[in-house]
Amino acid sequence: MNRLSAFVAFACLTLLGAAPAASAMTIEKIVSPSGIPAWLVREQTVPLITLNYAFSGGSSQDAAEKSGTANLAADLLDEGAGELDGKAFHERMENHAIELGFRVGRDDFHGSLRALNEHRDEAFELLRLALTAPRFAADDVERVRGQELSGLLRDSTNPNTVASQQWWAAAFPGHPYGRESKGTMETLPRVTVDDLRDYVRRTFARNALTISVVGDVDAKTAGELIDRAFGGLPAKNDLRPVADVTPRGLGRRIVVNLDVPQAVVNFGGSGLARKDPDFMAGYIVNHILGGGSFSSRLYREVREKRGLAYGVSDSLIWFKHAAVIVGGTATQADRTADALTIIEAEKKRMAEEGPTPEELVAAKSFLKGSYALSLDTSAKIAAQLTQIQLDDLGIDYVTRRSAMIDAVTLDDAKRVAKRLYGGGMLVTVAGRPKGLTSLEMIR
Repeated sequence: MNRLSAFVAFACLTLLGAAPAASAMTIEKIVSPSGIPAWLVREQTVPLITLNYAFSGGSSQDAAEKSGTANLAADLLDEGAGELDGKAFHERMENHAIELGFRVGRDDFHGSLRALNEHRDEAFELLRLALTAPRFAADDVERVRGQELSGLLRDSTNPNTVASQQWWAAAFPGHPYGRESKGTMETLPRVTVDDLRDYVRRTFARNALTISVVGDVDAKTAGELIDRAFGGLPAKNDLRPVADVTPRGLGRRIVVNLDVPQAVVNFGGSGLARKDPDFMAGYIVNHILGGGSFSSRLYREVREKRGLAYGVSDSLIWFKHAAVIVGGTATQADRTADALTIIEAEKKRMAEEGPTPEELVAAKSFLKGSYALSLDTSAKIAAQLTQIQLDDLGIDYVTRRSAMIDAVTLDDAKRVAKRLYGGGMLVTVAGRPKGLTSLEMIR
């Protein structure tokens, strides 16, 4: 395939990635010949296959003194595997318009694949090589490590990154969730090739593997492709245990002194586990307070009424061993105290009064209607199905979700609002804020 043909094929991957409506989507449970389970959505209108998968064991598997190991491994998987060096591996991908992606979360290692049907055998073969025989050649390791170190150096003066990193470090001191998944300028140079190989050996296994497939492929063929990529992996992983934990430092205000025009503020506290019976009510209440829409209370009070920030929002975030609610904003240094005062006041008001009936109705309508946007391409569907499996929500979650939202009553919302927002907040600020009190200054 020449470069023009490859360009056309990549365009097809984008243009043909549209997916069926969620209401028309049928999800099948399939099992590969070797016994690997997966979920499949057959979409026969486009000659495309999309794979999304996850292995248990993300950056929380890094040793504290070598944080960044998992992330470095992920960045190197397509830099040569088996007999193919990095150049040959990338040429094979480019010449066949194959997309492979690898990334690390705190709990899981995530991967994706997209290819036209005519190149799916090649795509799954390259994935097999990447997962089972990564080269981790010394030159490639040092080159990619250097790129990551350059990124870490830039991040050290980025107020958004600094405020976020400080929040997680203060919320989870001494715990893997409190460490930066990319590592640090001190820890990343310590990572060896043996560490990379050890991470892959311990993590890439069939017993904690979650797979979703979307595309023009039947169950039999999908199973054979799954076995081609994953069948040669070890049967069982060897993960280090991770302790359950709750965020600490609630009530603290930590400032990292940075010479930047604005002050970046991160704030948050305890959240809700994804399997918590109150999660859907909390999801709705959080949307009303600061869930990222232009109609949220925080957006209205902080930006529209007072012009203190371009944006402000908060989100429920859940892991296997912790759950938090985290938000953020950026404002002029001399208005930091004003912005934070309003955020705390709105949080307190939500805890004491809960949402209004009108807010609840509007939030339900938005959350039901907007969900289709997370399922409008094959890649998004595959990613959603993998997350639904990781969260153990059931194969019928997509069809049940609207009814679950409708079932939340105003009394539920008020009760959960108090539970979510009735406690203290951990606040971290990067910049030179003015007017704040009870501060802990760093550097």
